[in-house]
Amino acid sequence: MDNREIREALQKAITLFRKGYERQTAGRLEEAIRCYRESIQTFPTAEAHTFLGWSYSFQGRYEDAILECRRAIDIDPEFGNPWNDIGAYLIELGRYDEAIVYLERAARAKRYDNRCFPHFNLSRIYVVKGMLRRATTELHRALQANPEYAPARVALERLETQLH
Repeated sequence: MDNREIREALQKAITLFRKGYERQTAGRLEEAIRCYRESIQTFPTAEAHTFLGWSYSFQGRYEDAILECRRAIDIDPEFGNPWNDIGAYLIELGRYDEAIVYLERAARAKRYDNRCFPHFNLSRIYVVKGMLRRATTELHRALQANPEYAPARVALERLETQLH
């Protein structure tokens, strides 16, 4: 492919990705999955793999979701979303220790706008493990990353009540 063909393929892939996202947010998961897959076939991106995985997770297909996120990481290891998402899926599967590594990596990713999520997810693990002080620390970090993140604020208030 020459540069023009690459640009055209990428633009088509982005259009398909956006269609997939619109369908996903409308709850039309099968259509979203088709769009994400077509986007990936056109021009693989970390975003399309991650969001395909997210669609699979809504269907309870966590292993498939993890596989797509690993593909996203192969394309762009600095994109934080797939690292966090793998961690969240591993939490759903009860694989807490395995999830910690992914969530810590998400929190350090260079290309990630939602750093509150991995800290919040880490707090969930530490609560399950009975490590309430560490959970509190992670919730403070989540709120440092996004002071408006209500789930972290609610969880922190609940934890601080338990600790005192």
